[in-house]
Amino acid sequence: MKKAYKKFGVYRSAYFKSFVSVFLTAIGLVFTGGTATAASEEIQVYMDDLSKPGGIGMDVHNSFVRSGSGTPDYPGAQPPNHVYRLTPEFYYGISDTLELGLYLLTTTTPGNSPNYDGEKIRLKYVAPHDETQGSFWGANLEIGKTSLRVSEAAWNAEFKGIYGYRSGRWTFAVNPNFDWSLSAPSSPVSLDVDTKVAYKTDADYEVGFESYNELGPLRNLGHLNQLSQTLYGVIDTHVGKFDLNAGIGRGLTTASDRWLIKFIIGVHY
Repeated sequence: MKKAYKKFGVYRSAYFKSFVSVFLTAIGLVFTGGTATAASEEIQVYMDDLSKPGGIGMDVHNSFVRSGSGTPDYPGAQPPNHVYRLTPEFYYGISDTLELGLYLLTTTTPGNSPNYDGEKIRLKYVAPHDETQGSFWGANLEIGKTSLRVSEAAWNAEFKGIYGYRSGRWTFAVNPNFDWSLSAPSSPVSLDVDTKVAYKTDADYEVGFESYNELGPLRNLGHLNQLSQTLYGVIDTHVGKFDLNAGIGRGLTTASDRWLIKFIIGVHY
């Protein structure tokens, strides 16, 4: 998100109209999908975007599990099937390389009132680099306190690596994520790897894929068919001050939610 575009000619593009047609058709398939099992709440691959020093903004993260498990992952957990997550994120540019952010987590299930599930604070660093070509790297540290509905341990932390490369119209990015509990120090550190491949069209929007992959505890990596692996088809675009990242996800293993929808809307000041 928060990425500047030179123009916006999307709606005049026949290519864009074709993509929208396919996208809406896929949404229709999602809402007639079958069943599956549990999954990760991660819906964003971190890139090199930062607020300018003194700048503020907000991203509104939305995700819906159209088809997932109706069984809790642990006692007290919210079963993922038909869960809608709404997470406002507020951020502030500290310097040219540092950004401070705050997430406020909520979940809602059909027929029930929204639940407030806690907050997470983050500090993101991105090294100086060419924003149009070549590589970029950075890191993000996140600490939060959440409800039992979304996390078995109340206090948790995550260290996210950020690496990407741009070449012409293509962008590739990868986030290795190290997660651990602050409430239970003896709990193992787990590893997830998220990736993004995007292609910029003539209409100046991007289409591509994002993957979110659980690899398990560092001391016992593997058993990928028993962990959540999800692939999204995504589009990224920009209208005025607003950014949009939207996608439809498909779980690739029996441990994944089967069908998911996500979109992130950002506004910057």
